[in-house]
Amino acid sequence: MALRALLGAALVFWVVAAAWWVVAAAWWAAAPAWGGGPLAVVATSTDLKALVEEVGGDRVRVEGLAPPLADPHAVEIKPGQIAALRGAALLVRVGLDHEPWLAGLLRTVGDARLAPGGSSVLDCSKGIDLLQAVVARVKPERGDHVHGFGNTHYWLDPENARPITAGILEALVRLAPSERAYFESRRAAFLTRLDAGLKRWTDAMGPYRGTKVVVVHESWPYFARRFGLQIVAAVEPVPGVPPSPAYLATLTRQMKDGNVRVLIAEPYSSAALVARVASLSGARAVTLVASVGGAPEARDYVALFDLDVARLVEALR
Repeated sequence: MALRALLGAALVFWVVAAAWWVVAAAWWAAAPAWGGGPLAVVATSTDLKALVEEVGGDRVRVEGLAPPLADPHAVEIKPGQIAALRGAALLVRVGLDHEPWLAGLLRTVGDARLAPGGSSVLDCSKGIDLLQAVVARVKPERGDHVHGFGNTHYWLDPENARPITAGILEALVRLAPSERAYFESRRAAFLTRLDAGLKRWTDAMGPYRGTKVVVVHESWPYFARRFGLQIVAAVEPVPGVPPSPAYLATLTRQMKDGNVRVLIAEPYSSAALVARVASLSGARAVTLVASVGGAPEARDYVALFDLDVARLVEALR
């Protein structure tokens, strides 16, 4: 009887111990939701990183993958980025075919949570009114960035920060439900700054509504729609595809005939190509920064538009 009682007690001990470990494992897996320190978030761009930080404040720790001054569609993967993804509670991405380099990175990480449609992924393109979504294009069969599903540069319409930050808020609340009020108050404060910026930028761009411009890469349709510019052509005949000499000759002649005043380039555009198009067409080249951190003045999302609107107004005068 004593042996049976001893075995029974041992069995109860191991059952209780196993149950404790199950509860402990679940608690540690949900630690961020229970105040276990800042949520580890990885964003594929500095723009999304900035918006996550606007909503998350000191409750998040955000790593950005694509550097602001490089071509965002051709990112060199570093070991630290793999480690950051493996420790991430949330991946925030631009989506569509904006990040052709991300698929290989996610295969290396091998975490189903972070795969497209995974439980820990926020695809910020969902719910955006996409431009160029019905234009027939070459599809990204090799993982190329060719705007195969619509134009991916939607954050360059500052109004789109509204749905983007709404999605970020809900994604953070799922991880840390007790912090909803904090996240909501931070988003509200950001939207107040954004609304003030929108009035400032709209007023500054008002005299130039309807102005014809040419872009090097099709980064700017959302920006142009918001501020009333008319993009008449792109130097790249297809996004990411360099122009042929014949295409350039036709384009620059049309720019001259159409009195196109400004050529918009990105920091990573070919300087020689930009100079050649400007020289042949008579348009003034201006470099706009497409991402937060791409210039010292573009320190956050609102400051990015302050800088770009100021540069564009100066070029249009």
